[in-house]
Amino acid sequence: MGAGKSSVGRCLQSRTGLARSDVDEIISTRFQLSIPQIFSTYGEERFRDAETEALRELSPNPSSIIVTGGGIVLRRENIDLLKRLGTVVWLDAREEILFERGTRKGERPLLHTDKPRAKFSELLRIRVPLYANAAEIRIDTSELTHEEVADAILSKIDDLILSKK
Repeated sequence: MGAGKSSVGRCLQSRTGLARSDVDEIISTRFQLSIPQIFSTYGEERFRDAETEALRELSPNPSSIIVTGGGIVLRRENIDLLKRLGTVVWLDAREEILFERGTRKGERPLLHTDKPRAKFSELLRIRVPLYANAAEIRIDTSELTHEEVADAILSKIDDLILSKK
């Protein structure tokens, strides 16, 4: 939450001309509702089911960009699917920066609690080891623009490809 996944995905698409699939956009289109509306109407579990369904329908294509929500790693099956789909990149940042970015618009259903900061810390504590397990590449976005993050991703993917040769 707040790492810049969707914005960086659009930036990468613009810079590379590659196709982009955003799992949250796919789900929102299917339900004809915003993500917060899906959470409030159907609940988190149904949303997570929809994430898995969307990932299953994507085909491996090294020439595409797949953007996911931060909770995608909560299911082992999703991590396996992501790894089969391509190189998994974890966009990270310092917790206080992630929280500030993630709460700017007030659209994060999991943070609609009496103590959003504590909830955010709990989510991060649970998810960080899952991100670490899933990702081949980790980028700290704390001090970077979307363009700089895109540069870092492209550079690290090039390095990864060269190291596998």
